[in-house]
Amino acid sequence: MGLWDKIKGEFIDIVEWLDDSGDTMVHRFERYGNEIKYGAKLVVREGQAAVFINEGELADVFRPGTYELQTKNLPILATLKGWKYGFESPFKAEVYFVSTRRFTDLRWGTKNPVMMRDAEFGPVRLRAFGTYVIRVEEPGVFIKEVVGTEGTFTADEITNQLRNHLVSRFADVLGESRIPVLDMAGNYDELGNFLRDRIAPEFKGYGLELASLLVENISLPPAVEEALDKRTSMGVIGNLAAYTQFQAAEAMEKAAQNPGGMAAGGMGMGMGFAMAQQLGQQMGTAGQQGPGASPPPIPGQASYWVAIGGERSGPFTMDTLRQQVLSGRLNGQTLVWTEGMASWAAAAQVPALASILATVPPPLPPDPPQA
Repeated sequence: MGLWDKIKGEFIDIVEWLDDSGDTMVHRFERYGNEIKYGAKLVVREGQAAVFINEGELADVFRPGTYELQTKNLPILATLKGWKYGFESPFKAEVYFVSTRRFTDLRWGTKNPVMMRDAEFGPVRLRAFGTYVIRVEEPGVFIKEVVGTEGTFTADEITNQLRNHLVSRFADVLGESRIPVLDMAGNYDELGNFLRDRIAPEFKGYGLELASLLVENISLPPAVEEALDKRTSMGVIGNLAAYTQFQAAEAMEKAAQNPGGMAAGGMGMGMGFAMAQQLGQQMGTAGQQGPGASPPPIPGQASYWVAIGGERSGPFTMDTLRQQVLSGRLNGQTLVWTEGMASWAAAAQVPALASILATVPPPLPPDPPQA
Protein backbone atom coordinates (compact mmCIF):
# COMPACT_ATOMS: atom_id res chain seq x y z
CA MET A 1 0.00 0.00 0.00
CA GLY A 2 1.12 3.54 -0.73
CA LEU A 3 0.93 6.73 1.27
CA TRP A 4 -2.48 7.61 -0.17
CA ASP A 5 -3.94 4.29 1.01
CA LYS A 6 -2.57 4.99 4.49
CA ILE A 7 -4.09 8.47 4.52
CA LYS A 8 -7.38 7.20 3.12
CA GLY A 9 -7.47 4.51 5.81
CA GLU A 10 -7.20 7.13 8.52
CA PHE A 11 -10.50 8.63 7.41
CA ILE A 12 -12.30 5.27 7.22
CA ASP A 13 -14.04 4.68 10.53
CA ILE A 14 -16.42 1.85 9.51
CA VAL A 15 -15.26 -1.77 9.71
CA GLU A 16 -17.62 -4.02 7.74
CA TRP A 17 -17.76 -6.73 5.07
CA LEU A 18 -20.20 -7.17 2.22
CA ASP A 19 -19.97 -10.62 0.62
CA ASP A 20 -21.15 -11.16 -2.94
CA SER A 21 -19.21 -14.35 -3.69
CA GLY A 22 -21.55 -16.90 -2.12
CA ASP A 23 -18.81 -19.36 -1.14
CA THR A 24 -16.45 -17.24 1.02
CA MET A 25 -16.34 -18.47 4.60
CA VAL A 26 -13.70 -16.06 6.02
CA HIS A 27 -12.54 -12.61 4.86
CA ARG A 28 -9.79 -10.57 6.51
CA PHE A 29 -10.55 -6.86 6.75
CA GLU A 30 -7.62 -5.08 5.12
CA ARG A 31 -6.29 -1.92 6.79
CA TYR A 32 -2.88 -0.31 6.41
CA GLY A 33 -0.69 -1.62 9.20
CA ASN A 34 -3.80 -3.27 10.72
CA GLU A 35 -4.49 0.07 12.45
CA ILE A 36 -8.07 0.74 13.53
CA LYS A 37 -9.16 4.15 14.80
CA TYR A 38 -10.45 4.52 18.32
CA GLY A 39 -14.23 4.91 18.22
CA ALA A 40 -14.58 3.30 14.79
CA LYS A 41 -17.89 1.66 13.93
CA LEU A 42 -17.92 -2.11 13.61
CA VAL A 43 -20.88 -3.43 11.62
CA VAL A 44 -21.54 -7.17 11.84
CA ARG A 45 -24.51 -8.25 9.76
CA GLU A 46 -26.78 -11.23 10.22
CA GLY A 47 -25.00 -14.40 9.16
CA GLN A 48 -21.61 -12.97 10.15
CA ALA A 49 -19.23 -12.83 13.09
CA ALA A 50 -16.15 -10.61 13.54
CA VAL A 51 -13.03 -12.09 15.13
CA PHE A 52 -10.26 -9.80 16.42
CA ILE A 53 -6.72 -11.22 16.44
CA ASN A 54 -3.98 -9.41 18.36
CA GLU A 55 -0.39 -10.44 17.60
CA GLY A 56 -1.53 -13.92 16.57
CA GLU A 57 -3.73 -14.43 19.65
CA LEU A 58 -7.54 -14.59 19.62
CA ALA A 59 -8.90 -11.47 21.31
CA ASP A 60 -12.62 -10.79 20.89
CA VAL A 61 -15.54 -12.22 18.90
CA PHE A 62 -18.48 -10.00 17.92
CA ARG A 63 -21.89 -11.34 16.91
CA PRO A 64 -24.38 -9.45 14.66
CA GLY A 65 -24.85 -5.81 15.63
CA THR A 66 -23.24 -2.35 15.43
CA TYR A 67 -20.45 -1.55 17.87
CA GLU A 68 -18.35 1.52 18.68
CA LEU A 69 -14.83 0.23 19.24
CA GLN A 70 -13.86 1.46 22.67
CA THR A 71 -12.10 -0.08 25.63
CA LYS A 72 -15.37 -1.29 27.17
CA ASN A 73 -16.29 -3.12 23.94
CA LEU A 74 -12.90 -4.86 23.69
CA PRO A 75 -12.42 -6.43 27.13
CA ILE A 76 -10.01 -9.18 26.09
CA LEU A 77 -8.02 -6.93 23.77
CA ALA A 78 -7.85 -4.25 26.46
CA THR A 79 -6.48 -6.82 28.89
CA LEU A 80 -3.89 -8.02 26.39
CA LYS A 81 -2.80 -4.44 25.64
CA GLY A 82 -2.80 -3.36 29.27
CA TRP A 83 -5.00 -0.32 28.66
CA LYS A 84 -5.96 0.64 32.18
CA TYR A 85 -7.13 4.17 31.39
CA GLY A 86 -8.50 3.78 27.88
CA PHE A 87 -6.88 4.81 24.62
CA GLU A 88 -7.31 7.54 22.04
CA SER A 89 -4.79 6.64 19.35
CA PRO A 90 -5.35 3.98 16.67
CA PHE A 91 -4.77 0.41 17.81
CA LYS A 92 -3.51 -2.57 15.85
CA ALA A 93 -5.56 -5.74 15.41
CA GLU A 94 -6.48 -8.10 12.59
CA VAL A 95 -10.19 -8.39 11.96
CA TYR A 96 -11.58 -11.54 10.32
CA PHE A 97 -15.20 -11.64 9.21
CA VAL A 98 -16.60 -15.18 9.36
CA SER A 99 -19.75 -16.16 7.48
CA THR A 100 -22.03 -18.09 9.84
CA ARG A 101 -24.73 -18.82 7.28
CA ARG A 102 -25.41 -22.34 6.03
CA PHE A 103 -23.34 -23.61 3.12
CA THR A 104 -25.68 -25.92 1.23
CA ASP A 105 -25.49 -28.52 -1.53
CA LEU A 106 -21.99 -29.68 -0.65
CA ARG A 107 -21.40 -33.01 -2.39
CA TRP A 108 -19.95 -36.21 -0.96
CA GLY A 109 -19.49 -39.66 -2.50
CA THR A 110 -17.43 -42.83 -2.35
CA LYS A 111 -14.37 -42.80 -4.62
CA ASN A 112 -14.09 -46.60 -4.40
CA PRO A 113 -16.81 -49.20 -3.76
CA VAL A 114 -17.53 -50.15 -0.15
CA MET A 115 -17.37 -53.90 0.53
CA MET A 116 -20.06 -55.40 2.76
CA ARG A 117 -21.73 -58.76 3.37
CA ASP A 118 -25.41 -59.06 2.49
CA ALA A 119 -27.60 -61.85 3.85
CA GLU A 120 -29.23 -62.49 0.45
CA PHE A 121 -26.54 -61.70 -2.13
CA GLY A 122 -23.41 -62.44 -0.10
CA PRO A 123 -20.38 -60.15 -0.53
CA VAL A 124 -21.34 -57.04 -2.50
CA ARG A 125 -19.71 -53.74 -3.46
CA LEU A 126 -21.72 -50.56 -2.99
CA ARG A 127 -21.29 -46.97 -4.10
CA ALA A 128 -23.09 -44.05 -2.49
CA PHE A 129 -23.35 -40.29 -2.83
CA GLY A 130 -25.35 -37.41 -1.39
CA THR A 131 -25.20 -33.85 -0.08
CA TYR A 132 -24.58 -32.17 3.26
CA VAL A 133 -24.89 -28.73 4.86
CA ILE A 134 -22.39 -27.07 7.21
CA ARG A 135 -22.32 -23.87 9.25
CA VAL A 136 -19.55 -22.18 11.24
CA GLU A 137 -20.72 -22.59 14.85
CA GLU A 138 -17.57 -21.42 16.67
CA PRO A 139 -15.82 -18.68 14.64
CA GLY A 140 -12.84 -18.51 16.98
CA VAL A 141 -12.22 -22.26 16.80
CA PHE A 142 -12.63 -22.22 13.02
CA ILE A 143 -10.05 -19.44 12.68
CA LYS A 144 -7.53 -21.21 14.93
CA GLU A 145 -8.00 -24.77 13.67
CA VAL A 146 -8.63 -24.30 9.94
CA VAL A 147 -8.15 -20.82 8.50
CA GLY A 148 -4.96 -19.63 10.18
CA THR A 149 -3.66 -16.46 8.53
CA GLU A 150 -5.33 -16.77 5.12
CA GLY A 151 -6.88 -13.54 3.94
CA THR A 152 -9.75 -15.27 2.14
CA PHE A 153 -10.99 -18.78 2.84
CA THR A 154 -13.65 -20.49 0.69
CA ALA A 155 -15.76 -23.59 1.24
CA ASP A 156 -13.90 -25.49 -1.48
CA GLU A 157 -10.73 -25.45 0.63
CA ILE A 158 -12.23 -27.66 3.34
CA THR A 159 -14.82 -29.79 1.53
CA ASN A 160 -12.26 -32.41 0.45
CA GLN A 161 -11.23 -33.04 4.05
CA LEU A 162 -14.85 -33.13 5.23
CA ARG A 163 -15.73 -35.53 2.40
CA ASN A 164 -12.99 -37.92 3.54
CA HIS A 165 -14.49 -37.94 7.05
CA LEU A 166 -17.95 -38.63 5.67
CA VAL A 167 -16.92 -41.50 3.38
CA SER A 168 -14.85 -43.18 6.06
CA ARG A 169 -17.65 -43.07 8.63
CA PHE A 170 -20.24 -44.07 6.02
CA ALA A 171 -18.41 -47.36 5.41
CA ASP A 172 -18.55 -48.11 9.15
CA VAL A 173 -22.22 -47.17 9.46
CA LEU A 174 -23.17 -49.24 6.40
CA GLY A 175 -21.45 -52.33 7.77
CA GLU A 176 -22.93 -51.93 11.26
CA SER A 177 -26.48 -51.28 10.08
CA ARG A 178 -26.86 -54.80 8.53
CA ILE A 179 -29.67 -53.45 6.34
CA PRO A 180 -30.32 -55.75 3.34
CA VAL A 181 -29.32 -54.24 0.02
CA LEU A 182 -32.86 -54.39 -1.34
CA ASP A 183 -34.17 -52.52 1.73
CA MET A 184 -31.65 -49.67 1.71
CA ALA A 185 -33.77 -47.45 -0.53
CA GLY A 186 -36.35 -47.30 2.26
CA ASN A 187 -33.76 -46.39 4.90
CA TYR A 188 -31.92 -43.42 3.33
CA ASP A 189 -33.26 -41.03 5.99
CA GLU A 190 -32.23 -43.33 8.84
CA LEU A 191 -28.75 -43.84 7.39
CA GLY A 192 -28.29 -40.08 6.88
CA ASN A 193 -29.38 -39.22 10.42
CA PHE A 194 -27.26 -41.96 11.93
CA LEU A 195 -24.20 -40.85 9.95
CA ARG A 196 -24.77 -37.21 10.91
CA ASP A 197 -24.93 -38.06 14.62
CA ARG A 198 -21.81 -40.23 14.32
CA ILE A 199 -19.64 -37.62 12.57
CA ALA A 200 -20.99 -34.38 14.12
CA PRO A 201 -18.40 -34.38 16.96
CA GLU A 202 -15.55 -34.48 14.41
CA PHE A 203 -16.98 -31.47 12.58
CA LYS A 204 -17.39 -29.70 15.90
CA GLY A 205 -13.64 -30.00 16.42
CA TYR A 206 -13.24 -27.66 13.43
CA GLY A 207 -15.78 -25.22 14.85
CA LEU A 208 -18.37 -26.43 12.32
CA GLU A 209 -21.92 -27.70 12.70
CA LEU A 210 -23.09 -30.49 10.43
CA ALA A 211 -26.61 -29.16 9.94
CA SER A 212 -27.92 -31.96 7.72
CA LEU A 213 -26.73 -34.92 5.67
CA LEU A 214 -28.63 -36.64 2.89
CA VAL A 215 -28.02 -40.02 1.26
CA GLU A 216 -29.30 -39.65 -2.29
CA ASN A 217 -28.34 -43.00 -3.81
CA ILE A 218 -26.73 -46.34 -2.97
CA SER A 219 -25.97 -48.44 -6.05
CA LEU A 220 -24.57 -51.86 -6.95
CA PRO A 221 -21.99 -52.55 -9.69
CA PRO A 222 -23.46 -52.55 -13.23
CA ALA A 223 -23.04 -56.33 -13.66
CA VAL A 224 -24.93 -57.03 -10.43
CA GLU A 225 -27.67 -54.57 -11.35
CA GLU A 226 -28.07 -56.31 -14.72
CA ALA A 227 -28.45 -59.70 -13.02
CA LEU A 228 -30.92 -58.19 -10.58
CA ASP A 229 -32.96 -56.77 -13.48
CA LYS A 230 -33.15 -60.26 -15.01
CA ARG A 231 -34.31 -61.68 -11.72
CA THR A 232 -36.95 -58.96 -11.48
CA SER A 233 -38.11 -59.72 -15.02
CA MET A 234 -38.61 -63.39 -14.12
CA GLY A 235 -40.70 -62.33 -11.14
CA VAL A 236 -42.86 -60.10 -13.34
CA ILE A 237 -43.43 -62.92 -15.87
CA GLY A 238 -44.72 -65.21 -13.10
CA ASN A 239 -45.82 -68.55 -14.59
CA LEU A 240 -43.02 -69.37 -17.04
CA ALA A 241 -44.95 -72.24 -18.65
CA ALA A 242 -47.95 -70.03 -19.44
CA TYR A 243 -45.63 -67.33 -20.75
CA THR A 244 -43.91 -69.86 -23.06
CA GLN A 245 -47.25 -70.99 -24.44
CA PHE A 246 -48.27 -67.38 -24.97
CA GLN A 247 -45.07 -66.73 -26.92
CA ALA A 248 -45.67 -69.78 -29.08
CA ALA A 249 -49.24 -68.65 -29.79
CA GLU A 250 -48.01 -65.21 -30.79
CA ALA A 251 -45.45 -66.79 -33.12
CA MET A 252 -48.21 -68.83 -34.80
CA GLU A 253 -50.35 -65.71 -35.24
CA LYS A 254 -47.50 -63.81 -36.87
CA ALA A 255 -46.75 -66.78 -39.16
CA ALA A 256 -50.40 -66.96 -40.18
CA GLN A 257 -50.18 -63.34 -41.35
CA ASN A 258 -47.33 -64.38 -43.70
CA PRO A 259 -48.70 -67.19 -45.95
CA GLY A 260 -45.38 -67.53 -47.76
CA GLY A 261 -43.56 -68.50 -44.60
CA MET A 262 -46.34 -70.62 -43.14
CA ALA A 263 -45.38 -73.84 -44.95
CA ALA A 264 -41.69 -73.48 -44.27
CA GLY A 265 -42.13 -72.65 -40.63
CA GLY A 266 -45.13 -74.83 -39.87
CA MET A 267 -43.12 -77.84 -38.76
CA GLY A 268 -40.84 -75.70 -36.57
CA MET A 269 -43.78 -73.98 -34.94
CA GLY A 270 -45.50 -77.27 -34.30
CA MET A 271 -42.43 -78.69 -32.62
CA GLY A 272 -42.03 -75.50 -30.61
CA PHE A 273 -45.64 -75.56 -29.47
CA ALA A 274 -45.35 -79.24 -28.48
CA MET A 275 -42.20 -78.49 -26.51
CA ALA A 276 -43.97 -75.59 -24.80
CA GLN A 277 -46.83 -77.86 -23.77
CA GLN A 278 -44.42 -80.51 -22.50
CA LEU A 279 -42.47 -77.90 -20.54
CA GLY A 280 -45.67 -76.53 -19.05
CA GLN A 281 -46.77 -80.02 -17.96
CA GLN A 282 -43.38 -80.74 -16.39
CA MET A 283 -43.31 -77.44 -14.56
CA GLY A 284 -46.89 -77.87 -13.38
CA THR A 285 -46.15 -81.35 -12.05
CA ALA A 286 -43.01 -80.09 -10.32
CA GLY A 287 -44.95 -77.19 -8.78
CA GLN A 288 -47.59 -79.57 -7.41
CA GLN A 289 -45.14 -82.07 -5.96
CA GLY A 290 -42.64 -79.53 -4.62
CA PRO A 291 -38.94 -80.04 -4.28
CA GLY A 292 -39.22 -81.92 -1.01
CA ALA A 293 -42.16 -84.28 -1.85
CA SER A 294 -41.70 -87.94 -0.86
CA PRO A 295 -42.86 -90.88 -3.08
CA PRO A 296 -46.10 -92.68 -2.15
CA PRO A 297 -45.94 -96.10 -0.46
CA ILE A 298 -45.68 -99.24 -2.61
CA PRO A 299 -49.15 -100.35 -3.79
CA GLY A 300 -50.65 -103.24 -1.81
CA GLN A 301 -48.49 -102.70 1.27
CA ALA A 302 -50.36 -101.37 4.32
CA SER A 303 -48.78 -98.86 6.63
CA TYR A 304 -49.73 -97.95 10.21
CA TRP A 305 -49.39 -94.97 12.51
CA VAL A 306 -48.19 -95.85 16.02
CA ALA A 307 -48.66 -93.94 19.30
CA ILE A 308 -45.25 -94.04 21.00
CA GLY A 309 -44.61 -92.02 24.15
CA GLY A 310 -47.87 -90.08 23.73
CA GLU A 311 -46.88 -88.89 20.24
CA ARG A 312 -47.90 -90.01 16.79
CA SER A 313 -45.15 -91.70 14.74
CA GLY A 314 -45.12 -93.19 11.27
CA PRO A 315 -46.48 -94.34 9.03
CA PHE A 316 -44.55 -97.63 9.29
CA THR A 317 -44.57 -100.61 6.95
CA MET A 318 -45.11 -104.14 8.19
CA ASP A 319 -41.36 -104.89 8.13
CA THR A 320 -40.67 -101.81 10.26
CA LEU A 321 -43.43 -102.76 12.73
CA ARG A 322 -41.91 -106.25 13.04
CA GLN A 323 -38.59 -104.70 14.02
CA GLN A 324 -40.31 -102.52 16.60
CA VAL A 325 -42.00 -105.59 18.11
CA LEU A 326 -38.63 -107.32 18.44
CA SER A 327 -37.12 -104.20 20.06
CA GLY A 328 -39.99 -103.99 22.55
CA ARG A 329 -41.28 -100.58 21.38
CA LEU A 330 -44.51 -102.14 20.02
CA ASN A 331 -46.71 -104.59 21.94
CA GLY A 332 -50.32 -105.67 22.02
CA GLN A 333 -51.43 -102.63 24.07
CA THR A 334 -49.80 -100.07 21.77
CA LEU A 335 -52.37 -97.91 19.93
CA VAL A 336 -52.21 -98.07 16.14
CA TRP A 337 -54.21 -96.62 13.21
CA THR A 338 -54.33 -97.11 9.44
CA GLU A 339 -56.52 -95.89 6.64
CA GLY A 340 -60.03 -97.38 6.92
CA MET A 341 -60.06 -97.61 10.76
CA ALA A 342 -62.68 -95.49 12.56
CA SER A 343 -60.37 -94.74 15.49
CA TRP A 344 -57.16 -95.75 17.21
CA ALA A 345 -57.12 -99.34 18.57
CA ALA A 346 -54.74 -101.57 20.47
CA ALA A 347 -52.41 -103.55 18.20
CA ALA A 348 -53.73 -106.84 19.62
CA GLN A 349 -57.24 -105.94 18.33
CA VAL A 350 -56.03 -105.51 14.72
CA PRO A 351 -56.09 -108.92 12.96
CA ALA A 352 -53.51 -107.83 10.37
CA LEU A 353 -50.95 -107.33 13.14
CA ALA A 354 -51.49 -110.71 14.84
CA SER A 355 -48.70 -112.39 12.88
CA ILE A 356 -46.31 -109.61 13.80
CA LEU A 357 -47.16 -109.72 17.50
CA ALA A 358 -46.71 -113.54 17.43
CA THR A 359 -43.08 -113.10 16.51
CA VAL A 360 -42.26 -112.02 20.04
CA PRO A 361 -40.18 -114.81 21.61
CA PRO A 362 -41.40 -116.32 24.91
CA PRO A 363 -39.71 -115.26 28.12
CA LEU A 364 -36.52 -117.05 29.08
CA PRO A 365 -36.89 -119.99 31.51
CA PRO A 366 -35.54 -119.51 35.04
CA ASP A 367 -32.00 -120.63 35.73
CA PRO A 368 -31.78 -124.27 37.00
CA PRO A 369 -31.09 -124.58 40.72
CA GLN A 370 -27.46 -125.08 41.57
CA ALA A 371 -26.42 -128.31 43.32
